[in-house]
Order: sequence, then structure tokens, then C-alpha cells
Amino acid sequence: MAEKKGYVATTKFLIASPTKVRPVARVINRKPYSEAMAILANMPQKGAKLIAGTLKSAASNALYANKKLDEDMLYVKEIRIDEGPRLKRVWFRARGRADRLLKRMCHITVIVDEKAGE
Repeated sequence: MAEKKGYVATTKFLIASPTKVRPVARVINRKPYSEAMAILANMPQKGAKLIAGTLKSAASNALYANKKLDEDMLYVKEIRIDEGPRLKRVWFRARGRADRLLKRMCHITVIVDEKAGE
């Protein structure tokens, strides 16, 4: 399997449902880094803050690995929201009953790369 080109950052075991985080990720996929960070800063969703931290980490990895890069040269090559394990909790209900409460987790993987042809 060929290795993907780009700089990767992963954040695991975040307590947020993957189905709620994925629409936020779709908005910034294939966008320039600075534009993606501006979009995430103005979104009200919890997932926007979680993705922003991972994206910032991926950009830092890129800038540290290649000293010639600048933030304006980066773009979001790929963003992946994977499902993590589920925390199973008891939710007490009326008349002595109980339901199961699933707290879903997600793993966020962001790959940034430099723009081609510049």
C-alpha cells in the first residue's frame, strides 16, 4: 500500500457522536488552511472546536517538518471522522426501570498538504 503524502494529526476518543461531527468536516474538506480555520471559528457546533484543534496540530506538524512551508501554502487534503468505542451507562427511568445510555466517541484524522503548482 502506498504511503499517503501529507502531514497527519489524529485525535482519538473524543466524546462526540461521529454523525454530528461529520457534517462539520464536510464543510472544510479540500479548503485552504486559513479559510478552514476561519470557517471553524465561526461555527457554533461542538465538533467545530474539536476539528479546529486537530487541524491546528496537523498544520503545526507540517510547519515543523518542513521549515520552508508557510500557513498560506497548506490545504486540508483529507479529513476523516471514524467511530470510536461507546461508553455504556445506565439511565434510570420511572417506576424502577432503567434504559441504556450510549455515549458515542469519535476519532478525528486530518491530513494537510501543500498546494501543488505554486
